[in-house]
Amino acid sequence: MREAVTLSDVAREAGVSPSTVSRVINGTARVKPGKREAVLRAIERLHYHPNILAKGLAQGRSLTIGVVTQEISSPYYGEMLKGVEQALEKTPYHPIFASGHWRADQEEAALKVLVGRQVDALVVMDGSVPGELLLELVKTMPVVVVGRNIPGLPCLGIDNVQGALEGTRHLIELGHRRIAHIAGPQSHPDAIERLQGYREALQQGGIAFDPALVVEGDYLEPSGLMAVESLLARGALFTAIFAANDQMAYGANVALYRRGIRVPQDVSLVGFDDLPSSSYFTPPLTTVRQPGLEMGWEAARLVLALLEGRSYTPRNLSTRLVVRESTALLRSPGVRVPHAVP
Repeated sequence: MREAVTLSDVAREAGVSPSTVSRVINGTARVKPGKREAVLRAIERLHYHPNILAKGLAQGRSLTIGVVTQEISSPYYGEMLKGVEQALEKTPYHPIFASGHWRADQEEAALKVLVGRQVDALVVMDGSVPGELLLELVKTMPVVVVGRNIPGLPCLGIDNVQGALEGTRHLIELGHRRIAHIAGPQSHPDAIERLQGYREALQQGGIAFDPALVVEGDYLEPSGLMAVESLLARGALFTAIFAANDQMAYGANVALYRRGIRVPQDVSLVGFDDLPSSSYFTPPLTTVRQPGLEMGWEAARLVLALLEGRSYTPRNLSTRLVVRESTALLRSPGVRVPHAVP
């Protein structure tokens, strides 16, 4: 096996001292143009790659950033993680990802593992781990929180209430008054806020809130399917559905399809997230877009600024209603299908 090229090898090849090579690589001091060119040519000829990890450890850093997400396999969190990766691409830092699986105990365990790996900073995406724990961690390293508002910590997020209000209002403007809501888990702030936005839209539209039209899911597709099955089994009358995320909207669509209920001819459907696959949904899904990729990017840039001791003001991130073919003007008084179509 070929031995790794060292800084001393580069120095011998370039005919300069190791300290000169170090100054060229780190940019810590000016080097005469001739010597600088000689070092760069030697680096290229020898295919030298600086040992970033050793450099970081020598400076008391691991050059890693821990990222706790709720579910690495989630399409939504996948977009945020991609944003983190993109923002760190041309920096010496690398992300280490861990999942909390929507459970506070697993989030806490993931945080402990990352801290044990001596990450230089943390990005925590959503979740329900106690804020007190994060406030303790911020005493030892930079911590950025995405999707939650914890006083005393730098936080990024979107207005879930406004986004849900816009999605529900769109259905009201199409003439719908019996609007079901597939809510997210009510142990999480974003799900609570989206239910609040749904209720506020109904109130503004002069529509009484009917708790029988609200079914709680868990943000995954099967829960959207089961929510619609539950509504239909109870004989609930509705002409539209606002789902708290796109994945539950996908599941809802399958349940409607199996009952022979057409979208949007019989029931209009709105999601929340605007996942990349939603524009290729059948029919393409009307949804509230939240900028997952941008949120990941901004979280990484903010944590880098904290590590470097400089100020950084993240871009304003807001939701936007994206209207596609899964919603239409109300044509029928409602759907009540208590039994599955054979």
